[in-house]
Amino acid sequence: MKILVYRYGSICEPDIISAFQMLGVDVLEERSEITHKGLSNAERIRLVEHVLRSEQPLFVFSINFYPAIAEICHIYRTKYLCWTVDSPVPELFSQSILLDTNHIFLFDRAQYLRFSPHNPGGIHYLPLASCTERFDRVLSSLSREDTEKYRTDISFVGSLYNEKNPMRHLSALSDHTRGYVDALVEASLKIYGYNPVEDALNDQVTQDIKSCSKDFYAIEKAVEDPDRYIASHSYIGMQIAETERVRTLNTLAEHFKVDLFTRSDTSALQGVHIHGGVESLTEMPKIFRLSKINLNMTIRPIQTGLPLRIFDILGCGGFLMTNYQAELPDYFEIGTDLEAYSGMEELVEKCAYYLEHEEERRQIAMNGYRKVCEQHTYLHRIKNMIETAF
Repeated sequence: MKILVYRYGSICEPDIISAFQMLGVDVLEERSEITHKGLSNAERIRLVEHVLRSEQPLFVFSINFYPAIAEICHIYRTKYLCWTVDSPVPELFSQSILLDTNHIFLFDRAQYLRFSPHNPGGIHYLPLASCTERFDRVLSSLSREDTEKYRTDISFVGSLYNEKNPMRHLSALSDHTRGYVDALVEASLKIYGYNPVEDALNDQVTQDIKSCSKDFYAIEKAVEDPDRYIASHSYIGMQIAETERVRTLNTLAEHFKVDLFTRSDTSALQGVHIHGGVESLTEMPKIFRLSKINLNMTIRPIQTGLPLRIFDILGCGGFLMTNYQAELPDYFEIGTDLEAYSGMEELVEKCAYYLEHEEERRQIAMNGYRKVCEQHTYLHRIKNMIETAF
C-alpha cells in the first residue's frame, strides 16, 4: 500500500508517518510547504497532482483540511484522508467537504457534530493521540543535568496567545463591540466545559469585527455562513485564550513556584519564572516528565475535545492538571488518570494538595501513562482511521 502524506510542518506529522509505516504502508512525502510557507492553492494542486499521476497512491493524507487537495483528489478519484488537530479550522466551511472522496477526521466532537451533517459518510470523529514510544526513547537517557534544568513544581509549556490574538489589532472597533466582547470574555472565563460565545454573539458585533479586519477569513462557496463562527472562535476565542492564560499563571504564581516555557511576550506576567521556548521533540518531554504538576489550559475554540497537550503530557508519564472539558470523562478517569479543575479556586486548592502528596501524584501520572499506552497511541488512531475509510 502506497500513500502520499502532504506535510506543512505539524508536530504530529512524524509520529503519524511512523504509525502508517508500522502498519506496512509505503509513505511518500510532499514537503514543499514545510519550508515554503504560504503556497497558493494552484501550487498545492500542482504538487499533489504530480504524485497522483506518477505514483498513483491509494490515498492522500494531511493534517487539517485543504480544500484544494480535496478537489484534486476528487478529480483523480483518489481518497483524501485528513485529521484536524486544531480548532477553529475555517476551511471546513468550504463546499469541498461535500466531495465523496473525502474522509475528514475531526478531533473535537462539537466540531464533528457541526460539520458531519454536510457529509455523513465522509466526516468522522477521531480524538487525538500520543507517541509513547518516541517519548520513551527521549526519556530513557534523562541525566542529572536534565533533572536540574527541568525539574519544576508547576510548569506550562506553550503560547500565551498574545501573538495569535487578532483582536489586538482591531483599533477601529466601536465602543459597543469592545464592551460586548469584554463581557463575553469575562462570562466565558467563569464557565468550564462549555463555550457560550457563538450562541451569545449577535450580527452587529460579528459584522463590526469583520469590517475592521482586513484578514477576516473569506470563502467564495461555503456550506453555511461562516462569519459568526469566525468572529467567535478565530477572534474572540483568541482573546479569551490570552486573558485566561495570563490570569491563570499570575494567580498560581501568587501561591506557588510556576515556570513558563514560551516564545510569547511575557510582560503581563507577575512572579512567574520565565524561560524561552523549548524544542518540542527533545526538551518538552523532559519538562513533562520532571514537572511535579503540568498545567493544560485548553483554548475555548476547542469546544469539547482534548488538545494534543493532554495526550503528550500523559504519554511522557507526567502528572496532568487540566481544565475540565466535556470529552474528558469519555477517555480518562479524573482523580485516577489525571486531575481537572472547573475554577480558579479549585485549581489552587488541587495544586496545593498534589504538591504535598507525592506518592498519590506519581501514581496518578503512572495510571495516565498506562491508559495512553493501552488505548490512545497514534497506532490505535491510524488503525481506526484506515478501517473507517476503507
